[in-house]
Amino acid sequence: MSYYGWHAYVPVAEKRRQAERKLAKLKKQGRSVAPVRIEGRTITKSFWGRSWCVNLERYSDYENRLPRGRTYVRNGSVIDLQIAKGEISAMVAGAELYQIKIVIAPVTRARWKSICRDCAGTVDSLVELLQGRLAKGVMDRVCREGDGLFPSPTEIKLSCSCPDWADMCKHVAAALYGVGARLDEKPQLLFVLRDVDETEMLASAGQDSPLTTAPGAAKVLDEGDVAALFGLEMAETPHTPNPAFTVSKRPQQSKAQKGKISARKTKRAAKTDVALHRATRASSGMKKTTRASARKRRTRGCPDRC
Repeated sequence: MSYYGWHAYVPVAEKRRQAERKLAKLKKQGRSVAPVRIEGRTITKSFWGRSWCVNLERYSDYENRLPRGRTYVRNGSVIDLQIAKGEISAMVAGAELYQIKIVIAPVTRARWKSICRDCAGTVDSLVELLQGRLAKGVMDRVCREGDGLFPSPTEIKLSCSCPDWADMCKHVAAALYGVGARLDEKPQLLFVLRDVDETEMLASAGQDSPLTTAPGAAKVLDEGDVAALFGLEMAETPHTPNPAFTVSKRPQQSKAQKGKISARKTKRAAKTDVALHRATRASSGMKKTTRASARKRRTRGCPDRC
C-alpha cells in the first residue's frame, strides 16, 4: 500500500488473474454471478450497446474516470453485473472486491408517452425495435439527449465501496460500460432499467399505423385491373340491372282470365279467316270477268278469225 493509503499498482495481467480467482471463489460459494466478457478491444457491437456508451461519454461529469473504466471492463474485472428495475448492482475486482450500486430514476410517464407518440406509425415490429433496425429518425428520437430513453447524470446516483472520493470512480465506470456490453446480449434490459414497457410503443404505433385503416376508394383495384396486372382470366360478374331502368313484370293471370283471352283470340282469328275468304272470292270473280272481256275484244278486233 502506498503512503496515501492507496494500493500499489497491479499490472493488467495480474488483475485478470485476480478477477478469475475471485469469480471462481464466488461460484464455489454457490452465488449466482453474471460476469461481463469482452472479446477484443471493442466493448459494444449492437445499436443499443453503442448508444448507451455514447450517452455516457456525452456528459463532462464522467469524462475523468471513463477511460479507466473501459480498461477495467476489458480486463474482465466486472465479475458480476445485475440489471433490475431502476437499479444496477455489480462487483468489480480491483485491489479488493468492490460493491457497486447505481440507482437510475425511471422515465417519467409524460416523457415515455411523448416518445411513443413521436414514434407512432413507424414501429410495427418489436424484434426490429430491440435490434435497432428501425428508421434512423425513430432511433434518434428514442436516443435523444434530454428527453430520450437514456438517463442523464441528474437521473443517476452512484456508489462504490472503494476509497475513491469521486462518485464516478473507475469501478463504477467499468460497471456502466458493462451495462452497454450486456445490452448487446439483452437489449430489453434497457426498458426494464427505465421501468417502461416496450410493448406500449408497439401498441401506440399499431393504432396509427396505415395498415389498420381502410383503404381509400382510389387505392382499390378493379377486377379488370387485377386481371391485366397478373394476366388472369377472371369469371365475368353477372350484370345486375339498375332498378331505375327495370321494366316491371305483368301480374300473374288466373286460369279464368287466360281462358277469356284465348276465346277472344279465337274469335278474332275466325273473323280474320272469313274476311280473307271473301277477299279471295272477290279477287277470283274479277279475274273471270277480265278474261271474258278480253275474249270479246279479241273477237271484235279480228274478223278473219270468225
